[in-house]
Amino acid sequence: MRFDQIYGHESQIKALRESISLGRVPHAQLFTGPEGVGMLAIAIAFMRAVFCQEPNADKSSCDLKFDRLTHPDLHFIFPVAANTKVKTKPTSDHFLQDWRLFVENNRFGTLFDWYQQLEIENKQGQIGVLDSEEITKKLSLTAYEGGWKGVVVWQADKLNLAAANKLLKLVEEPPEKTLLIFISNHEDQVLETLRSRCQGVRFSLLPENAISKALISYGTAREVAESVSSQANGQLSRALHLMRVEGAPFEDWFVSWVRTAFKAKRNKGSVVELLNWSQQIAGVGRETQKQFLLFSIDLFRQALLIKYGVSELTSYRPKGNFEFSRFSNYVHNGNIHLIISELESAYLHVERNGSAKMIFSDLSLKLTKHIHTPPVLS
Repeated sequence: MRFDQIYGHESQIKALRESISLGRVPHAQLFTGPEGVGMLAIAIAFMRAVFCQEPNADKSSCDLKFDRLTHPDLHFIFPVAANTKVKTKPTSDHFLQDWRLFVENNRFGTLFDWYQQLEIENKQGQIGVLDSEEITKKLSLTAYEGGWKGVVVWQADKLNLAAANKLLKLVEEPPEKTLLIFISNHEDQVLETLRSRCQGVRFSLLPENAISKALISYGTAREVAESVSSQANGQLSRALHLMRVEGAPFEDWFVSWVRTAFKAKRNKGSVVELLNWSQQIAGVGRETQKQFLLFSIDLFRQALLIKYGVSELTSYRPKGNFEFSRFSNYVHNGNIHLIISELESAYLHVERNGSAKMIFSDLSLKLTKHIHTPPVLS
């Protein structure tokens, strides 16, 4: 990945380039912002620019190694968990081949995408102290290429306390020509003492034209790219998911859920269907559950826009026979806050490893009540 292959974030990239040209590269930086906007790609592009501009660097060889993510002085650590291949004491080094494949095929991928690749959706990945110890050891050695050494810590908020403290010592007393880039979508969850010792670089959601240009560069027709970019909510990762029709099963789940919840008030048999639905969703990975809840929040909000006559502000286009405009009649000022609050609460409980069956059963039963709440008359 190179800077000229990145769309958007012009001011941040300009500042990073200037730090290199002025010879003032901060040894520890924290990239923060929404997921799916390209922070990992920018971190790799920055590392490439720093490493390959060295006077003694063989630029063509350096570029090739960065293309393959095999530069011997470039290291990565990222959240992992035991799976069918690595059953005990997993570290990032165990999954380097998977990681390179992930970045090659999905450089704007999210944590959800990564967990799917490792088949650990129902687990909470973390970065443990073994990773921190290994990186500390690697960065204490002389650089293979005789220049810079660096590590990209992806999803730095997943560092456990022992791992974060171990890296804190490295940040405070870095070896010469050592570059550390931490990346997080949740800045407030990064250890405060670590956060305060890094130079912060903040990233924001991407404008639609940047997403559209990126999709066109991948071979997407302009009309399709513009349509998808309007639905992407500023995230290139979401646009790429939409291109792969990633959301299709979510729509099926959502339609089944709200239809059954609507009938349940007058049909006790539908309550059993709702509980069966909840059990089905409880059987998928936690990251998938979280993505579905976010999908549902977005659909309820867009339904409200249609209800109040501003459908031009909506971006969702049903893929099946879901009559979205008809559904919007049941979403209004009397129940939208109640429904969104319950969905956000469910998301929080899933994230905290609550019982998925209980969370979705409770959410479903509350939806049967809220969907019939009358609107507030003005």
